[in-house]
Amino acid sequence: MTLAYIVAEAQIFLLILVRVIAFIELAPVLSSSAVPQIGKIGLAAFTAAAVLPWVVKSGLYVIPETGGAFVFMILGEVFIGIIFGFFLIIITSVFQLAGQFFSTQMGFASSQVFDPMAQVQIPLMGQFFNLTSMLILLSINGFQKMFLGAVYTGFKVLNISQLLINKDNIIMMLLKSLSGLFVQALVIAMPIMGTLLLMQVTMGLLAKAAPQMNLLMLSFPMNIFISFLVLFAAMPFIIESFEAILDAGFEGVNQMMKTAVGVSG
Repeated sequence: MTLAYIVAEAQIFLLILVRVIAFIELAPVLSSSAVPQIGKIGLAAFTAAAVLPWVVKSGLYVIPETGGAFVFMILGEVFIGIIFGFFLIIITSVFQLAGQFFSTQMGFASSQVFDPMAQVQIPLMGQFFNLTSMLILLSINGFQKMFLGAVYTGFKVLNISQLLINKDNIIMMLLKSLSGLFVQALVIAMPIMGTLLLMQVTMGLLAKAAPQMNLLMLSFPMNIFISFLVLFAAMPFIIESFEAILDAGFEGVNQMMKTAVGVSG
């Protein structure tokens, strides 16, 4: 592909570019401030140039005659990229939320660390689960799945007109994903949360049986020790659940695109 070809198809190239940039700015790992902005733009430009010949041959875009309609198409492509990125954020936020569920009970309520990807302060265990999920995302070829799903398949089946026609289906799909986020995070955190609940009940019974014991000070190191013990014992199962959730999330992206074009199943 030559630069002259990109210039000749500049309008379609711009539509592809703005969608990919919007997606990269929100996608897990890539959205981190640690990734240089020039690198994000370069990756988006390379991706747009790679899929440009296929998009042009497929005839997916009909360039309008008026500038206002073209601007509307650009905004629509940006919105589609944001939807794909937001959906992937929901998937990876499950693990951070799972760690936040038991950080307070574990004794790490005051230990907040800075998450460079989300640009917020999160509990220590939330950051631990978040980094673990990013490592698993890389190990299962998550970047390839992200780009194949959100870029190649996305341009193949979804544009702004289909998005407007089936907007209600997409809204319901996103709402179901948000509700599923809490359920999946609770399932991941349940072994440690259940253990900590039993610890609190045990400490309460000991406090009644032996009031002279300083169980308040004793409970802090015991909660941390028991929580890490359960966490390390359950880590193989937690990693398997991480992989299953990520795979289900990528399948959910494909299902969202099918929903957008009115295809069931």
